[in-house]
Amino acid sequence: MTARDSATLAVEDARADLLELSHFIHAHPELGYAEFESAGAVARLAEAHGFVVERGAAGLATAFRATRGDGSLHVAFCAEYDALPDVGHACGHNIIAATSLGAAIGLAAVADQLDLTVVLLGTPSEEGGGGKIDLLNAGYFDDVHAALMLHPWPNDRLDAACLAVDHFDVRYEGREAHASAAPWEGVNALDALTIAQVALSLARQQFRPGDQLHGIVVDGGSAANIIPSRVVGRYMARSVTSARLAELRERLHRCFRAGAVATGASLTITELGSSFSHMESDPDILRHYRVAAERLGRSFELDDAGEPPPTLSTDMANVSLAVPSIHPLFAIPTGGAVNHQPEFAAACVGEAADHAVVQGAIALAITAVNVAQDDTLRTRLMEKT
Repeated sequence: MTARDSATLAVEDARADLLELSHFIHAHPELGYAEFESAGAVARLAEAHGFVVERGAAGLATAFRATRGDGSLHVAFCAEYDALPDVGHACGHNIIAATSLGAAIGLAAVADQLDLTVVLLGTPSEEGGGGKIDLLNAGYFDDVHAALMLHPWPNDRLDAACLAVDHFDVRYEGREAHASAAPWEGVNALDALTIAQVALSLARQQFRPGDQLHGIVVDGGSAANIIPSRVVGRYMARSVTSARLAELRERLHRCFRAGAVATGASLTITELGSSFSHMESDPDILRHYRVAAERLGRSFELDDAGEPPPTLSTDMANVSLAVPSIHPLFAIPTGGAVNHQPEFAAACVGEAADHAVVQGAIALAITAVNVAQDDTLRTRLMEKT
């Protein structure tokens, strides 16, 4: 039996466990850094399949490292399991967690044969916090030679245009007053945010391709007849590189300062989580992934046709700048829904989603097997350490 066959069989043998895990995480959506049930379920299942688990990695309650084997080539799979507010697992992180664990189980079956150390990293808070960056900064990727994961999407794509992103809160502080009897005594923080929003909207026409801004109002005041004294907006700014993002941020800050200057409100900008970088996928690992996925019946017609890759952001991007990595998009049937919609969340559990869990795990495991057996690539990866 070949190493590919053995890895595939190990994933198939774990099918029931993996699908139960995917369903459990989907039914128990938890926000970033608070994924206690989900992280615990993944870690326990890894232990049940022979992995040695270190909980509380990087000082994070919902991060862990699980390992099997003691070979010279260290291959890591990243498991995400945080959900989104209101719409739950509308980005399919339940599938990601089960797929990454399944791939680790498959690869561990041939770890001794291929001289491998298999690592499963439980990485919390991809939706804004950046658990992978926390683990990266704490040294958990220092001895990793290749890092792999895949992400559910409406289409199969080899890669995405992963934009650098910052998450931040903008807070204006003014002064309350009776909105009818003495409005002149107030300093209207909501007016400050309104002025900033107008400035931002006008600035968008001069944004360079790849520059983006999204935001919501978190706190817009307490009552219509009270001049708002405290207003908070939450924003995400994106660009094609971290350097370009820094330039965009300065332009945005001028818009926010305009609101403060015009109204007399004070301005505070608070960074949320870590800055996500742009991503650089490893072309040789990605080539092996394509072969593995196509053998399972996957097609990359959109890539071959030159269709623009979708834009998104992920903390896997920061990992890719330190460790050769891939983050392909793995299609699930969604009936036209896209990520972050309730309909996408509904599509992330059920027969089609279950099929994607098992296929995705096999694709990643076979990719890693092929990487380990590619002498030229293996030598390049080993040169990292």
